[in-house]
Amino acid sequence: MKDCIFCKIANNEASSNCIYEDDMIKVFMSIDPATNGHLLIIPKKHYVTIMDMDKKIISHSIDIIKKKLYPLLKDKLGAKGITISQNNDLGQEIKHYHIHVIPRYDNDNADFKYNHENVDDINIIFDKLMS
Repeated sequence: MKDCIFCKIANNEASSNCIYEDDMIKVFMSIDPATNGHLLIIPKKHYVTIMDMDKKIISHSIDIIKKKLYPLLKDKLGAKGITISQNNDLGQEIKHYHIHVIPRYDNDNADFKYNHENVDDINIIFDKLMS
C-alpha cells in the first residue's frame, strides 16, 4: 500500500532498527516501546487484520518468536518472559497487520490492566456466545 509506513519499512523505503528479516516477514524495534526490546513483526505483504492474513505467515511468525526472538531477548536483555499481542480494527493504530513482542522484566511496570467496570458477568457473556 502506497502510504503505509509498515509497507515502506518492509520495502526498505523507510528506516527501522531491523532485528530479523526473511522473505515473508520483517522484525524491528518499536519506536514507542512498552519495555526495553519491544519488537514488531510485520508481513512484507500488506494485510490489515488477522482475517486477511495468510496462515503460513502467522505460523512462521510464531516459529521466529520461539526460535530466534524470545531466546535473543532472554540472552541479550535478560527478559524474564514475553507478552505477545496483536490488534484488529479497533486499537490498531497502523492498518498493517503486526504482532507486538514485548519483553517482560521483574518490576517493568508494563501496565496491561483490564477495565472490569465495563465487563458483564462471565455467565451472561457465555450465554450470549453459546446461544
